[in-house]
Amino acid sequence: MSERETRPFVLEGTRINVRLAEPDDVDAIIAFFVANEAHLTPYGAACAREQMTREHWSDQIERRRAEFFRDDSCRTFIFRRDGGAVAGSANLSEIVRGPFQAAYLGYALAEREQGKGLMHEALTLLLRFAFAELNLHRVMANFMPSNERSRAVLDRLGFTVEGRAKDYLRIDGAWRDHVLTSLTNPAWRP
Repeated sequence: MSERETRPFVLEGTRINVRLAEPDDVDAIIAFFVANEAHLTPYGAACAREQMTREHWSDQIERRRAEFFRDDSCRTFIFRRDGGAVAGSANLSEIVRGPFQAAYLGYALAEREQGKGLMHEALTLLLRFAFAELNLHRVMANFMPSNERSRAVLDRLGFTVEGRAKDYLRIDGAWRDHVLTSLTNPAWRP
């Protein structure tokens, strides 16, 4: 077992912690998805109703932890420090090594937490980890053109718009265009 597997994975912020979910978090995760179903559905971040079960999320937590320890992904939840409620999710997925050294960034925030700077705080922590610890060279994040909040947080973090993909993802029953962005690591180490 590696040192990484023996320590809890927590990125501590001022108002939030970004961390891998633990088995005791199942109820809080389900509560997040139930409370935010209507808010997350237009962005493709909602959890299907059949997935809002303790069995599903217990399995997902184990899968996500295994992916993290294999260096395949870092799929975390954002927890409020004042009470421990799930405020959102922040994920590095599809980590590719070799000459690419990159991952995709995905994120979602509870409707009631919008406009407080929590996503900026969470993504700052996660990107610092991605570049300093995982030594990724590139993180890519894509958003629907109508998602102004997503555009704003990525702009504030320094992401560069690289283009637009037509009919990029099927979300909420239709193919949706996306703006393609990325951020590169100026301190990447070979």
